[in-house]
Amino acid sequence: MASLGVEAEQEPLLGHSIPGSREWDIIETEEHYKSRWRSIRILYLTMFLSSVGFSVVIMSIWPYLQKIDHTADASFLGWVIASFSLGQMVASPIFGLWSNYRPRKEPLTVSIFISVAANCLYAYVQVPASHNKYYMLVARGLVGFGAGNVAVIRSYIAGATSLQERTSSMANTSACQALGFILGPVFQTCFALIGEKGVTWDTIKLQINMYTAPVLLGAFLGILNIILILTVLREHRVDDSGRQCKNINFEEASTDEVQVPQGNIDQVAVVATNVLFFVILFIFALFETIVTPLTMDMYAWTREQAVLYDGIILAALGVEAVIIFMGIKLLSKKVGERAILLGGLIVVWVGFFILLPWGHQFPKIQWEDLHNNSIPNTTFGEIIITLWKIPREDHNEGPTGCPVEQAWCLYTPMIHLAQFLTSAVLIGIGYPSCNVMSYTLYSKILGPKPQGVYMGWLTASGSAARILGPVFISQVYAAWGPRWAFSLVCGMVVLTITLLGVVYRRLIAFSVRHGRIQE
Repeated sequence: MASLGVEAEQEPLLGHSIPGSREWDIIETEEHYKSRWRSIRILYLTMFLSSVGFSVVIMSIWPYLQKIDHTADASFLGWVIASFSLGQMVASPIFGLWSNYRPRKEPLTVSIFISVAANCLYAYVQVPASHNKYYMLVARGLVGFGAGNVAVIRSYIAGATSLQERTSSMANTSACQALGFILGPVFQTCFALIGEKGVTWDTIKLQINMYTAPVLLGAFLGILNIILILTVLREHRVDDSGRQCKNINFEEASTDEVQVPQGNIDQVAVVATNVLFFVILFIFALFETIVTPLTMDMYAWTREQAVLYDGIILAALGVEAVIIFMGIKLLSKKVGERAILLGGLIVVWVGFFILLPWGHQFPKIQWEDLHNNSIPNTTFGEIIITLWKIPREDHNEGPTGCPVEQAWCLYTPMIHLAQFLTSAVLIGIGYPSCNVMSYTLYSKILGPKPQGVYMGWLTASGSAARILGPVFISQVYAAWGPRWAFSLVCGMVVLTITLLGVVYRRLIAFSVRHGRIQE
C-alpha cells in the first residue's frame, strides 16, 4: 500500500522557481516531506479500510438478515443496502465542515470510532428477542455514516499535495478504494469456512460465525487505524506550487509558511463537476445492479451460476480499474485531466451502446413462475436479492430464462455474451478514468483553501447516485427491457458529454485561473 505513493514522491516539489523571489526561496525540508507522505499513506490505508467495510459483508447480508429476523423481506433488504449510502450522504458534509476548522485527526478518529461501534452492533444483531432487522438497519447506516470520512481524506490529500502531485495521489486513493472493494468479498469467502454456527463466547454473548467474523475483523482494523492516525498523521497543507501554507488545521506553525492565496472559486465549475461526478457514479451503480438480472434473463443462467460468473466479472473489472488508475498517472501528464475525462465518457457511451439488443435471436423464455430469477417489478431490495438468495434445501434451481411476466422478453432480441463482455471491458475502462479525473479536477478547481465542505458535497452526490441508480434501472428494465434502459443511459451520457463541452474551458486549476501558474 505504501509503495503506491513512491512515484508521486519522486516528482519535483516546487516546479520551476523564479530566482530572487522571496516566496520561491521557501523549500520543503526533508523531514517535512517525509512526514507529509507518511500522513498521506495513512489516509490511503484509511480509504482502503473504508471500502472493505462496505464490501466485506455485501454478499452475506441477505442470508444473515433472513437468519436473525424471519419477518424481513426483500423490500426491507433494499433499505438495509441503501442505509450505507444514506448515512454517508448525511455525514460527508458534516465531517467536511468539521475538518475545515479543526485538525483532521478529530473527524477521522470520530468517524472511524463510529464505524467500529457499528460493526460491533452488527455482530450482536441476533441477540435481541425482537426487531433484529432494525438493529441491522441502524448498524449499516452507522457504518455508512462513519464512511463519510472519505470527504476528509480527499480534502486532506488535495490540500497536502501540489498540482504536480495531485493526479498521482488521487489515482492512488482510488486504487486503494478499488482494492478494498475487490478484497472485501474475498475476506468474506475465507470466513465462510467458519460456517453459520461458528463458536459462541457465552460470557459476552458473542457468536463468531461466517456473518460476524468479517465485521469483527473490520472493528479490529479500525482500532489499529485510529492508533495510526493519532500517532503518525500530521497536519500538512501546501499551495498549488508545493509551498507550505498557514492554515487553521495546523498543530504548529512556522514562520517560513506562506499565506493561502486569495481569490474566488469558480462556482459554475464546482456545480458542473458535482453533476459530472453524480452521473458517473449513477451509471456505474446501475450497471453493477443490472449485471446479475441481465445475465440470468439473457443466458438462462441459474442463480448459482449468475452469482459465480458475475462475481468473477465484477472482480475482473476491479482489477482492471486498479490498472487503469495506475496508468492514468502517466497518461495525465501527456494529455491532461480534462481530455481523459472526456475520453472516459466517450468510452462509457460506446460500452452502453454495444449493450443495445440487435438481431433476430431471442432469449429463452421462462414460462414457469420463478421468484428472484429476474429483476422484479416492485422494490430495490428485490433487485439485489438475486446476489444472495442461493437455494438452501436442494440444488434444484428451477426454470431459467427471461420470465414471461416481463412482456419485453417476447419481442426484444437477446444481448449476446460477446456483446456483454465487450461492454463490461469498455465500461471498466471508462468508469475509473472518469471517476479519478472528476475529483482530481474538482480539487484543483477549489485550490489551496480548505476543501472539507466542498469534498463533503461531492461525496454526498456520489452517495445519492449509488442510491438512485439501482432504483432507476430496476423500474426501466422491468417495465421496458434493456433496449429502453440502455438507450436512456446512452442519452444521459450524451447530455453529460455536452455539459463537459460547455464547461470544458472552466475546469482549470485555481492557480491557473488566477494567473499564478501557467497551465
